[in-house]
Amino acid sequence: MSSSNEHTPWYVVYTRPRWEKKVAQTLLERGVVHYCPLNKATRQWSDRKKIVLEPLFKGYVFVQVEDAEKWDIKKVDGILNYVYWLGKPAKVKDEEIETIKKFMNEFEGVEVVNIQLEKNTPVVIQQGVLMNYKGIVVEVLGNKARVNIDSMGVRLSAVFDRSSLSVRQTV
Repeated sequence: MSSSNEHTPWYVVYTRPRWEKKVAQTLLERGVVHYCPLNKATRQWSDRKKIVLEPLFKGYVFVQVEDAEKWDIKKVDGILNYVYWLGKPAKVKDEEIETIKKFMNEFEGVEVVNIQLEKNTPVVIQQGVLMNYKGIVVEVLGNKARVNIDSMGVRLSAVFDRSSLSVRQTV
């Protein structure tokens, strides 16, 4: 279908539960550039231990396809849909894919952990007009959090998507 190209965007697709490796194999057979990061994990059965390769992101595979071929991907058995952001299939930056690849090459036993935001957690805003501002979580509202930001002698309070916040390391 397509070949790796700096200008071809990466997308994320949802897969059927536990179908990530099957989808990746099908994409490989079709010549589609994809990435399904696999993590070594030790599994214990009653009679033995075994090291298995498990997908790092359960239910997701990254694909790199041209816009013209984008909708053909949904025909692959096991792919349910694209991950959407603001009504369009979400694009992932090349740098983010490269960061994941480097991280996976460097470390074993990697886990994906959702950031637990709690009241009084120091955070940094990661996107939007307040990008790189520091604040404190004052309330968690499902997938959103109310953050106080002190600036110019006043306290601003705004609600942000949790995905646009990162926990600030305090020293």
